Amino acid sequence: MIRTTGVRLGMLPMAVLAMLAAGCGTHRPGDNAGADGPSRTAAATPSTPVDFPCPGESPTPTPPTTADTSGPAAPPTDHYAENHGFMVPFPLHGQHRCDGLAAVGRVEGALEPLRKRGDFSPESTRDALTGLGYSAGNVESYQNGPTGVSFLIDAFPLCVEGMMSRDVTQADAFGGYPDHPGCDRPTGGH
Repeated sequence: MIRTTGVRLGMLPMAVLAMLAAGCGTHRPGDNAGADGPSRTAAATPSTPVDFPCPGESPTPTPPTTADTSGPAAPPTDHYAENHGFMVPFPLHGQHRCDGLAAVGRVEGALEPLRKRGDFSPESTRDALTGLGYSAGNVESYQNGPTGVSFLIDAFPLCVEGMMSRDVTQADAFGGYPDHPGCDRPTGGH
C-alpha cells in the first residue's frame, strides 16, 4: 500500500506539469476578442533604415527586385555565405549614405587626372587622397598590375575603397564590417 500511495503522490506533480506544458491558462492573440481590459500590442519589429535622396542625386525610386520564380529555392549544401558573412561590408543609410556618396565623388574627382595622365603609382594615389584631407596613416594604396592601383581610406565609420585603371576610376563607400573595427577587410573566420 505504501507503494501505491507514492505513485499517486508522484502523479499530481506530473499532471500539473502536463497541464502547464499544454498551455492551459496562457493568453493567445485573438482570444477574448472584444473583451474589456488591457489589450496587448504586437511585438516590436526592427525598423528598416530610411534612405532619402542625397544632394545631387535624382529622387527616382529604385526599381523593385524581382524574385526568381523558376522553381523552389534549394537550401545551400554548404555554409559558405554563413561562414563568410563577417567579410560582407555594412551598407550606409540615411545621412551616412549621403556622406559616403559625397566622399566617393571627391575621391573619383581627385584620382581622375592621374588616370588620364597614366599615373598609376601608389605614391601618387596616396598623395591625391591625402590632399583631400585624409590622414596619411588612414590611406592605403597598392599596385594592382602594371596599369592599376587600388586604395582604401579608413575614415571609420565611413570607409571608401576602390581602384583606378587605364579605363576607369571607381570608388565605393561602406560602413565597415561586422565584428571588426576599422575598414580593412577581415580575414579568418570560423
